[in-house]
Amino acid sequence: MSPGKRAAAAPAVEKKISRDDIEAKLRELQGEVDENIESAKGVGVAVAIGAGVLLVVAAYWFGRRRGKKRQMVLEIKRI
Repeated sequence: MSPGKRAAAAPAVEKKISRDDIEAKLRELQGEVDENIESAKGVGVAVAIGAGVLLVVAAYWFGRRRGKKRQMVLEIKRI
């Protein structure tokens, strides 16, 4: 065989693909996707909780800062 030619990847005998073959492959892929989703759920929940805590802390900090800026100073002097 010359270096420019490749060997045929598929066997010479053609097998028809049945509905059962397709369903089996889809179930296999679905199982892999379900496993990936389960592993990603934990990370997603942790990120959501962290973002929520950060949002509450930021709202508190900005509210407190704004309150100090707008606070009125009242002086009462006796004459």
